[in-house]
Amino acid sequence: MTVLDTVGHFFISIVVVLSCAHLAGSLAQRLGQPRVVGEIAAGLALGPSLLGKINPDLAGWLLPDEVGPMIDGLAQLGLVLFMFGVGQELATTRIRGTAKQGLLISQTSMAVPFVAGALVAVPLIGGFAGPAGNPVAFVLFVGCAISITAFPVLARLISDLDLGRTVPARLSLFAAAVGDGASWLLLAVALAVASGSGAGGLLLSVAGALAVTLAFVGPVRTTLARWAHRDAIATGSVLPVVAVAATATLTAVIGIHQLIGALLVGIAWPARSQGATALMETSKSVLLPFFFLSFGLTVDLSALKLDGPTVIALVVLLLVAVVAKVAGPGLCGRLTGLSWRDSFILGSLLNARGLTELVVLQIGYQAGLIDQRLLAILTIVALATTLMTTPLLRLVGVRPPVTHQRVATVRPPIPAEAPAG
Repeated sequence: MTVLDTVGHFFISIVVVLSCAHLAGSLAQRLGQPRVVGEIAAGLALGPSLLGKINPDLAGWLLPDEVGPMIDGLAQLGLVLFMFGVGQELATTRIRGTAKQGLLISQTSMAVPFVAGALVAVPLIGGFAGPAGNPVAFVLFVGCAISITAFPVLARLISDLDLGRTVPARLSLFAAAVGDGASWLLLAVALAVASGSGAGGLLLSVAGALAVTLAFVGPVRTTLARWAHRDAIATGSVLPVVAVAATATLTAVIGIHQLIGALLVGIAWPARSQGATALMETSKSVLLPFFFLSFGLTVDLSALKLDGPTVIALVVLLLVAVVAKVAGPGLCGRLTGLSWRDSFILGSLLNARGLTELVVLQIGYQAGLIDQRLLAILTIVALATTLMTTPLLRLVGVRPPVTHQRVATVRPPIPAEAPAG
């Protein structure tokens, strides 16, 4: 019997990861959940949380350590292209006639959960901080993790539920766009604080981040818009990848996380170009499942000991995450003219954290801001808040449209033959 080499195991891992992600995503859709929920669950199941616990030998054979760097390479490529797609979505988000209301709601949707998360994080410093050991960075990071909204998941939910033309849906997209932009900047600050740069280094990092951001939303975006008619910009998929990789490298060099660079390229790139759209679809369907696997290999939910402090932290963080996201922007929406029903829909949509929070969690864990226990706890919070979005909306009568109905086939009458002659 021929023994598989590293390349052979790598191709087996591709078969396993993509097959499991597809099947789990389809099952999630049948249960009324976004596909990404099933894909995340598949990534966790292939790691130590399930397969590694039940059959470690099989897990080691399917995903040996030797293929780890290959899997991680696909995961990182999928991640930066995902952030490029998020930037494209943010760039095309518009809100008509309710700009003032949208700004107030967006600020509330970010500020209320951030403050609530930061306050809860203070007593958790001693038991859940990571090896970086910086309490300020820890508090800032937890606030960011609680305040984030999964913009792509939100957009998919709105599309699946046919809510795109409703005021709460448009407001939620605008609020998620503005709020998540602020959360990513705060995450950059938290990482700068954790690196021990000092006040001067922190100011330099913030100034660099603002300068790069202004450059991409200003002159870079204008220049690309002028070139949008060219075939390479309009239809090619190579140039966006090159731009993403180059900008991710640039932002990493100046001390900003590479994903922020990819996000800025997505904002600046001509929206809805054929090449960019094809690239985003490939990233979501082919590359992102490898990020879910990479994340699933990092976190071990089965090892989470449900002792007193852990249970309290889980319950409090989940409660704060839900109440702050649903009630904060919901009440703001009500005070600015929405009905109670629309306000509840708005808050429920913004409560979905999903994939975006997993990205934030991996960044924080790798930077040593949080420990393994808090990584597992916040992973559960991310999944729970995303899973509860559809049931919460059903409470107020929001359901997906019926797309396939059985219609009786009525055959037209056979015309009578014309009389001869």
